[in-house]
Order: sequence, then C-alpha cells, then structure tokens
Amino acid sequence: MSARLRVDREASAERADASRPRREGPTDLRLVPPALAAWATAAVTLHAPPGWAVTTVVASVTVAAVLLSTRGRPLLARRRVTERARVTGHAVAATLLCVAAAAGSAGLHGADVRRGPVPELAREYARVVAEVEVTADPRLTRPRVSGNRMAPVSVLIEAEVRRVERTGAAVRKTRTPVLLIVGTGDRKPAAPAAGHQGSPWLSLLPSTRLRVEAGLAPAREGGDRFAAVLRVNGRDGPQAVGGPSAPQRLAGRLRAGLREATEDLPEDARALLPGLVVGDISRVTPELDRAFRETDLTHTLAVSGANFTILLALLLGPPGLAQRAERRGLAPRLGISLRTTAVLGAVLSLAFVVVCRPHPSVLRAAACGSVALLALATGRRRSLVPALATAVLLLVLYDPWLSRSYGFLLSVLATGALLTLAPRWSEALRRHGVPPRIAEALAAAGAAQALCAPVVAVLSARVSLVAIPCNLLVEAAIAPATVFGFLALAAAPVAMPLAEAVAWCGGWPAGWIARVARTGAAMPGAGVDWPGSWTGAAALGAATVAVLLVGRRLLRHPWWCAACALLLALLVVQPRPLARTITGWPPPDWRMVMCDVGQGDALVLAAGDGAGVVVDAGPDPEPVDRCLRSLGVTRVPLVVLTHFHADHVAGLTGVLRGREVGGIGTTGLDEPADQAAAVRRDAAAAGVPVARVVAGERRRAGDLSWEVVWPPPGGHPAVEGPNDASVAMLVRAGSLRLLLLGDLEPPAQRALARSPAARDLAGVDVLKVAHHGSAYQDPGLVRLAAPRLALISTGEDNSYGHPAPGTVEALRAQGAAVLRTDRDGALAVVSGTGGDGAVGVARH
Repeated sequence: MSARLRVDREASAERADASRPRREGPTDLRLVPPALAAWATAAVTLHAPPGWAVTTVVASVTVAAVLLSTRGRPLLARRRVTERARVTGHAVAATLLCVAAAAGSAGLHGADVRRGPVPELAREYARVVAEVEVTADPRLTRPRVSGNRMAPVSVLIEAEVRRVERTGAAVRKTRTPVLLIVGTGDRKPAAPAAGHQGSPWLSLLPSTRLRVEAGLAPAREGGDRFAAVLRVNGRDGPQAVGGPSAPQRLAGRLRAGLREATEDLPEDARALLPGLVVGDISRVTPELDRAFRETDLTHTLAVSGANFTILLALLLGPPGLAQRAERRGLAPRLGISLRTTAVLGAVLSLAFVVVCRPHPSVLRAAACGSVALLALATGRRRSLVPALATAVLLLVLYDPWLSRSYGFLLSVLATGALLTLAPRWSEALRRHGVPPRIAEALAAAGAAQALCAPVVAVLSARVSLVAIPCNLLVEAAIAPATVFGFLALAAAPVAMPLAEAVAWCGGWPAGWIARVARTGAAMPGAGVDWPGSWTGAAALGAATVAVLLVGRRLLRHPWWCAACALLLALLVVQPRPLARTITGWPPPDWRMVMCDVGQGDALVLAAGDGAGVVVDAGPDPEPVDRCLRSLGVTRVPLVVLTHFHADHVAGLTGVLRGREVGGIGTTGLDEPADQAAAVRRDAAAAGVPVARVVAGERRRAGDLSWEVVWPPPGGHPAVEGPNDASVAMLVRAGSLRLLLLGDLEPPAQRALARSPAARDLAGVDVLKVAHHGSAYQDPGLVRLAAPRLALISTGEDNSYGHPAPGTVEALRAQGAAVLRTDRDGALAVVSGTGGDGAVGVARH
C-alpha cells in the first residue's frame, strides 16, 4: 500500500510540475569566459615555442592559487562588497585554471608534431618504410588545372605513424600525426556514382594499419596538425598489416549499406542523402558542391548538431518536455525511465560519433548532447548555453587542434546564434505580427547567417545574398530526410529491400534540398565578392550590425520593409533589361565577348537572340557559366574546343550546364589523351555529339558565319603538338571579320600564312592573339592580319609572363589597339555605327 501511495504522490507531483510553467531566469554565462579563454589559449599555444606553454601554465596556476588563498582575498569592510569580490576572484581563478589546462594540453599536442624521428626525417626529405594507422576516412582531392593540364587526382588519408624505418637504419617507434598523399595517376576522378569503388585506397576504414613506402616532406609551416606529409605511389594498392577495429567495421558496413540503399535514387538525392546522414560526400559532384557553397547550405552536406538533435528528439521527445510527465518520444512510450533514457542517449551519442566520424560539428553536437543528457540523468535543470560552453571547454582540452578549425568555429557560432539571438529576434518578429512558426524560422536563419557570414567570407571571399531564403526553403526538408536516412542506415544490414524503400522516401526531401541549392546558385546575383581576410570579415560584421540597426526601425514601417525586400529580390534576380540599363552589360549590339576566365580561353560569338557559339571553355566551369549567364545565352549551336589543353576545355561542364547545346567540334589530335577522354565523357553525360573539324569547313548560325582555316585535313608537318593542332577560325559577324588563332605556335602560324586561306586573312578587324599573347608569335602572320583590335585572354599575375611585352609592342606597331582580360576584364566587341565596318569594344 505504501509503495502504491508513493507512486501516486510522484505522479501527482509530476502533473503539478507540468501544469506550472517554468520561469526561466537570466542566462547563466559563468562558463563562457573560461571556455573562450581556453579556446584562445589553445589556438595561440599550439605553434608557440615549448617554453611558452610551460610559462603560461606556471603563471596561471600561481595567480589562481593566490586568488583562491585566504591571504589573497581582499579585506574590505563591507560584507556585501567582500562577497562580490570573493565571487569575482573565484571566477577569475577558474578561468586561469582553464587557461593553464588549455596551455598544457596544446603544448603537448603541439610537441607531437615537432618531436620524434618523423619531423627530422621530413626535413631531410628521406625515403622511408613506415607503419601507419588510418585515423579518418580517405578522400579525393578536387580536380584542378595546373598550367595547361589537369593536376593528377590524389587520395588524402589522415594517419599516425607508429613505426618508421629509414634504409640502413633501425626501426623507431613513434606516434606522430601525418598526412598520406596517395598518387593515383588519374587526371580526373571516377564518376561520383562510383563512390568508393574508384580506388582501393578509398575503401580503407579508420584504425586500419598499413605498411607503406613513402617519401617524407615537411608539412606547411604553421599549418595543420600534421608533422609531415608522406607521398605514396598508390598504383599497387594498400598493404594492410592490421584490420580495422570491430566498431569501425560495423560503422563501415552501415555506411556501405546506406550507399547501396541509395544507389537507384536520382543523381542529386543519391549524392546528398548519405551526406546528410553520415557525412559521406563521395558522390557529390563539384557542380553540386559549388551550388551548396554559393547558397551557404554546406552545413547540410556535413553531419551537424541538427542531425543529432533530431535523433534525440525521436528518443526523448521535444526538448521542452524532456523532464515532464507528458513528455513524448520513443522512450516514454516504451516506459523507459529518465535515467535509463539518459544512458541510452549516451550510447546513441557514441554511436553517432563512430558512424558519422569525429568531425568538428559532430564532436560539438555530441558533447552538447552529452552534457544535456547528464543534466537529465541527475535531475538538474537543463540550460543550453552552459552546455555549449562546457562542450567547447571539454573539446578544446581534449583536442586543442579544434581551436584552429573553421568548421568547429562555424558550428559553435551557429549554435550560439540559435541559443541567444534567435529567441529574441523571434519574439520581436511576433510582436510585429509575424506568425510564430515563420518568426522562429526567420530568426533562426537570420541569426545563424549574421554570426557565420564573416567567417564564411574569410573562407570563400564571397557573401551569399540568397543564404537566408534558401535555408528557409530547405529547413522543413532536413528533418524527414535525416529520419528516413537513418532508418535506411539501420535497415540496410538486415533488410535491403526495406532500406531501399525507406531511402526512396528520403530521396524526395533530399532532392528538394539539392534543387533549392542549384536554383539559388543559378541566380545572377546569388552572391557578391568580398575581401577574403579578417579585415574583410570585420567590415562585414560592421555592415551586418548597421543593417540590423536599420532593420529594427524598418520593422515599424511595413511598406519600407516591402520596398527593401523588392530591392533585394531585384538585386538577386537581376532581370536582363534592368541589369543592362544599370550596368550597360552586355552592350545591345555585341558580336563577340572574350570572357574573363583567368589563365585560359573562352569566347562567345553572338548567334541570335539568346544563342551563342562558344569557342573554348576556360579552365574552370564557374567563370564561363557566369559569363554566359550575364549574356543571356541559353542556346549554344556549337562549342568549338580548339585543342585539349585543360585551360581551354576543363570548364566545358559550365557551358553544358542548363543549356541547349547542339554539338561539340574538336581538333583531330587527341592530346593530352586523358583530357580528350574527359571531354568525351562530359559530352556523353550531357547527350551532346562530338565531331572533329578541319580546315575548309564553313558553317552559319543566324547572321554569324565562320570558316575553319586550320588544321588542314590529313595533318601537316607543322603540327608538332596540341598547340599547333589548335582549331583556327575566320569569323564574319555582321560587318566585322575576326581571326581566332587558339594557341597556335610559330611553325603552325607560318604554315597558315602560306596556306590557300591566307588571302582571306589579310586586314581583319579583330585578332584573338594566339597562346595568351606569349612571346612565340610569327611576325609574318601578324603583318598579314594587320588587326585594328587585338584581344588577349590571360590570367592576372600569371606565372608565365603572359602577355609578353614584345608581343604587345609588335601588335601596337602594326596599329592595333591591344586589350587584355587580366587588366580590362571581360571584353565585348561591337559593330560601329553606320555599317562601315567600324569596331568598338566594351569592358565589363
């Protein structure tokens, strides 16, 4: 009877407590100064001389001991002032002790990258045999252009050296963090759908032990946590000497099962869903990655606190009801007590870190959740700001390298914004009549953007203008995608058909997120360039504060708010008539545009309303895509790739993106072979036919016509390499004649000047100077062409010295006006008035 009475009393107490709204006091900020002090100390001490760490520890502990001692307390007459001073002294002492702990931990971690045999051997660039343990998932480098070729794709593996042996020396034991760079020999990675099947190195799991023969090199000065770089020839595959641990094998099977379950989803959903759930972005294409960066949605490509919060909500129910009788979630429905629920939550946190990998945002989310679960288990009132401060403090002490991680900084800033600014902004919006749910979503997106934007600007040198609307549009899709994704993850090992069905459900919201990102990134005014420095970050922070101050006043005037929203929408959408009226670009009668694509070539020839023939695509997809969008080109009858050097063809996907392309014409020399093959793969993926073009071909598109004047059919002795095999074209655009020479070298230029087409090359209006204005030009061809306008496409501060001063002087000596993209930006050639063949140029 007594037990039953006690249960009834406990239930009555819970109901009474649930019926009384809890009054929240002021935010408890006592742990914030120690956490920030430890963070700053760790960031400074990691690369400081060893003596600094010892001095900081001794000084901090000494001062803290004085403050905590009886003699060190201030002796004041009034007790109230004495009590306040005592509390202040204790707070300062606690902060100093945290500083001492952070300095000690950072000093030890920093010493790991400076002591032992590995740094010494790296300074000698020694060749060694090492036994290493993999500590993170391998990843591929992004494809990039190096000169006129694609740089080889490498596999990056974070690891620890356990044993190292130099030829003729003894084996030495150590525990040193290093970065393995495994050369694959490929110039372009496997298709994203191939995922981990492209290289055996990509299938390695953390905790696997390998034996490698590698060349050591120092890590970059003052950089990451690595003591050295090990360069490995990966053609023979990894030589494992120890398998992964049981938890890592289980995590690997779960991740592989999720990839298999999503195999049949549409491309974007197949790439995004594993990234949302476990941070596996191996299928994310560079174009999709760019779209997420342009719209500040990269947090959806990495596992974050939002994912863990969703999992905890499934277990505990809404956070506000976690300790009340009417709490919801799986745990109370199954009759699980609070303390047992907290233990289950801790197990879930550990599994979350193992499966999703210990990235900065994952660690921060798990640590915050663990602190909240500890409070739940002990029955204490949960406060999320102290939980965040505690998580930051513990993580920085455990791994001081997080203090230098931009990902960790962004994660903490976003969480802090949601806990501090967002509730106040939401309340302010509700006071002005905004519906509660809309107010909460606007406040959360705006607060996170306000605090994170300066850091993002440092990383990308760009500020997104579509970040807030895009984040609002995807917010409702993140939770269902995450839930379905985790269900598919759990079901894959036991029932793959069920996992595939659940993944299909999760593919819908994942596809929506990708569509929002692509649509936002495609807006002409999606972002603005911004100085990528901390000075620029400070300026952006000041601008944000000014906007917020003005915004507070604008909230009182709905019409002004509507006008500002309309102005921002026009700035983002940039309707072509309005943009042309304001900027003058593109000029209404443009005939040819030389796009500013850096060290490379990309030209557009006007071929009617919304149509343009593209000659070369530059070294990167983004600049040429941006150029075509600014011109309003949606149809491309033909893309001419003069030759297969990367600075002319690597941007092809930017031309193909969202446009109707009739075909691709190329030179007949498939060199470099890997880049020729990459062009054909991209064309096949877009369903665009590829054909070779030779001298003598004539074509027309609207009032644009052109003749191919080089290379001749059947080859020519002057063709000694890819440059000499460039497609050269004589173009007639209205009353203008333009000669486009690709990258022809002097032997091919001389042969062209003696060819049957030479009589048509005399006295052209515009010359696209060969090979970015290099010193290797044939004077005879320049004299024959005698252009009135010479255009040079070259990158700012390029390492080749393009254009050569001698070439520029020779062109000017022939009476040509010389313009170049590195100084003048994009260049538009226009027909002069009067139909007399006059030529003009506009800069962008």
